[in-house]
Amino acid sequence: MAKRLIRLPVVQGALARLVALYLRLVWATTRWTLVGEEHARPFADRPMILAFWHERLPLAALGWRLLAQRVPQREGRRAQVLISRHRDGRLIATAVRPFGIDVVHASSSRGGAAGLRGLARILAGGGVAVITPDGPRGPARIAAPGVAQLAALAGVPVLPCGVASSRMRLAGSWDRMRFPLPFARGVAVMGAPVTVPRDGAEAALPAIAAALTEACDRADALAGASAAA
Repeated sequence: MAKRLIRLPVVQGALARLVALYLRLVWATTRWTLVGEEHARPFADRPMILAFWHERLPLAALGWRLLAQRVPQREGRRAQVLISRHRDGRLIATAVRPFGIDVVHASSSRGGAAGLRGLARILAGGGVAVITPDGPRGPARIAAPGVAQLAALAGVPVLPCGVASSRMRLAGSWDRMRFPLPFARGVAVMGAPVTVPRDGAEAALPAIAAALTEACDRADALAGASAAA
């Protein structure tokens, strides 16, 4: 019964609004710090690929808002994130829209190639593409080829990101997704850009994965992150 209710568009819309309100509460009650601003500044008026591990997706919206606030984007441009076509992806898409994020609906299992082409067009127009290389189904922290292929195709480096809160809940999902709690200390870490040669996408994957994990670990350490299951 509950699963059937969740599938209803009106219920999904209500849930999305609740998630958005909750994220606004977290944003307003968290003391935020941006680390690695110097890595992001050169891309304020250039195409940019931001990469997060899937486990940080709820925090990524807050990280983008912080980055756009500290490093104003050309003409107030919004980020475009690749999200699953699944109903959970649609819910997330609605919830993050108030944070300056729009969605390209696709996934590695359905429509992934079309999604990457869409992100490539966004980059060609000077936009911001956000991708979770291990989404939507994992394995956790194992980068699928898409992120490196996109960087090679577009000629745009990957900016690895990690966002953490001093107070988080861990979901029981495959990636142990992190949900931030209010009244905390938050840290967003922007790592050094990873350049991907046009003919070296596959070889660049380990460096991208390592940089993403390093950004998350540093964000956790600086935030003094404590997470409860």
